Amino acid sequence: MQENNPIAKFRAGSVTCAVWENEITVGGQQQKMLKAQVSRRYKDRNGTWKTTQSLSRNEIPLAIYVLGKAFAAMIERPADQDEQGDVEQELVV
Repeated sequence: MQENNPIAKFRAGSVTCAVWENEITVGGQQQKMLKAQVSRRYKDRNGTWKTTQSLSRNEIPLAIYVLGKAFAAMIERPADQDEQGDVEQELVV
């Protein structure tokens, strides 16, 4: 069974954007489609790490930054590129 890992991951502070490659069927033919998913990690009152898609006012610029990086990775990716290891970039703010 193949692992389902993002093809790229960009992080700024607690905000992360993962780029996923999905296979879809269009007109009876299989095609690959890239999608981006934004999330934020935080610790709850008990110190347990959680993930959410909810962003505060100060986290919105971080989301915009990582989405821009994801968009650049998507449009620069050749259509026939094979799977490669995860790419993660971090901006410390």
